[in-house]
Amino acid sequence: MKIQKGHRKGIFNWFTILMVIIIGYFAVILVKQQIYLNQVSVDQAAAEERLSAAKAEHEKLVKEKDDLNRLDYIEKIAREELGMTRKGELPYSAGKSVGSR
Repeated sequence: MKIQKGHRKGIFNWFTILMVIIIGYFAVILVKQQIYLNQVSVDQAAAEERLSAAKAEHEKLVKEKDDLNRLDYIEKIAREELGMTRKGELPYSAGKSVGSR
């Protein structure tokens, strides 16, 4: 009877060691998956931020495109950016003062 108890104890140790290894393996896999999911979440937040910025830029460009069909907007752009004037008008330029060089 003594031999069977000792033999039974040896099997229990191997079983315990095997279970610890299996549980450890699955724990490592679980941690790696959680790290990966956290990285995916960060990437998704960054992508959503870029998407919202792109949508805002798109809306701005659509508005500008619509404005370019209006004559008053075209005139405003021509006056501000190109310095154009109507016939008989004098252009105004806020340049350097005479005394400062």
